[in-house]
Amino acid sequence: MKVGCIGLGDIAQKAYLPVLTTLPGVELHVQTRTPATLAAVAEAHRIPAAQCHTDLGSLIAQGLDAAFVHAPTTVHPEIVTRLLEAGVATYVDKPLAYELAGSRRLVALAEERGTSLAVGFNRRVAPGYAECAEQPRELILMQKNRVGMPEDPRTLVLDDFIHVVDTLRFLAPGPVEHTVVRARIREGLMHHVVLQLSGDGFTAIGTMNRLSGSTEERLEVSGQDSKREVVNLAEVIDHKGQPSLRRRGDWVPVARQRGIEQSVLSFLDAVRAGKVLNAGDALRTHELCEHILRELDCA
Repeated sequence: MKVGCIGLGDIAQKAYLPVLTTLPGVELHVQTRTPATLAAVAEAHRIPAAQCHTDLGSLIAQGLDAAFVHAPTTVHPEIVTRLLEAGVATYVDKPLAYELAGSRRLVALAEERGTSLAVGFNRRVAPGYAECAEQPRELILMQKNRVGMPEDPRTLVLDDFIHVVDTLRFLAPGPVEHTVVRARIREGLMHHVVLQLSGDGFTAIGTMNRLSGSTEERLEVSGQDSKREVVNLAEVIDHKGQPSLRRRGDWVPVARQRGIEQSVLSFLDAVRAGKVLNAGDALRTHELCEHILRELDCA
């Protein structure tokens, strides 16, 4: 398979390249407009010069079977549009676009062209979180916090809180009937945001505090006298009378712990099998993010 990786920033270098560069049967092509970054990545991963590109057109001309987009969100619509129009199965970091209309256009284009489009909601397949889908989930609590990072509301919600939104949607055990949103916004910057989803017999609450005391992520699902807690995607604590702690194995790669490896492999397996992936469910997460912003008068 010829596979492209577009955008070679922090997330690509830390999470995706360590997976993509070790897969058998994959000819990896990389593209960034920054020559120094391209040279450094090529040297680090021994990627031949013929598979390194500074121009997106040059990359697409290689006849790609699939592409991973890790460029800044602002250029997602342009890059993804060109890939889909070229018939390239595309996996893109969340979000598809900052504006809902742009996200809808990309999903519609993929459907029109019959081309796969997938969004990188890796927490759905991260082992600790995926196992929570098998637990009683009458109450779901998730927090994702950072230190000293108040931010423009749209950027915060679409670039970061979207993971919380999608995880709550994924774990909700039934249809969501009620949605409540709260936030603290001062001088145009969001300090924290709280989302509550509820339906028949369940409540799911997600929070993000950008002025928290530490960078952390916690998920709890509970019900029927049991609780499972996942801390920073690495530690799993089961509560059934007494807490029982399971830590990530010493040799488990971070990409596997966080669901990156599983996301990459399932996407490429689908491409090999000729299965067209639809981003309709991912779009519903984007629509809920837009609802959050409208409720807070930030749309």
